[in-house]
This record gives sequence, structure tokens and C-alpha cells, in this order.
Amino acid sequence: MEDCLFCKIIAGKIPSKKVFENEYVLAFEDIEPVAPVHVLIIPKVHISDTNDINDENIIYVSEIYKAVKEIAKICNVAEDGYRLICNCGKNGGQTVHHLHFHMLGGRELGDKIV
Repeated sequence: MEDCLFCKIIAGKIPSKKVFENEYVLAFEDIEPVAPVHVLIIPKVHISDTNDINDENIIYVSEIYKAVKEIAKICNVAEDGYRLICNCGKNGGQTVHHLHFHMLGGRELGDKIV
């Protein structure tokens, strides 16, 4: 998707502070963090949201979940814990319509979403 912000980041047209990258996944620091660790984890193909996951692209979602453990280690939150959030659609708070997960950590987050 040529207008998608995250597709432009994947293509290198917009810079990001990369935390992790492999064939399927890109993880980078959020530019407006809400916790000491706030990393966005995205598939390297355009999937609009969780409603668009299908048999052809499920491998990217699976690879994201495999990568989460490594990303948590890189960000030094694996031992103390972190929160993984995926918003879907307008009412779910999704502002960039490319499937993405927020990894939040680096402090005690409590029982609220953020």
C-alpha cells in the first residue's frame, strides 16, 4: 500500500529506530511512547487489521509471535514482563491501518490498558 505509513517504513522511505528485523517482521521504537519501552511490531506485508488475517498471510502473524520473545530480550523486559496490545479498527483505537502490536514495558503497568 503506497499510502501506508508502516509500508513506507518497511520500504525504508521513512526512517525508524529499528529494534528487530527478519524476513517477516519489523520492530521499531514508537515515536510517541507511553512507557519507557514502547516498540511497534509489524508484519512486512500489508495486513490492514486482525480482520484481514487469512490463510495466505497468517505466517506473518505467527512469525510476529515468535519474534516477541526475542524483542522482549533485546528491550530488557523479558524477565520483568511487558504488555502486548493489538488495536483493531476505529473503535478499537487503531490509528495506522497496518496490523501492528505495541510492546509496552520498562515499568509496572498495573491493571489498566496503558
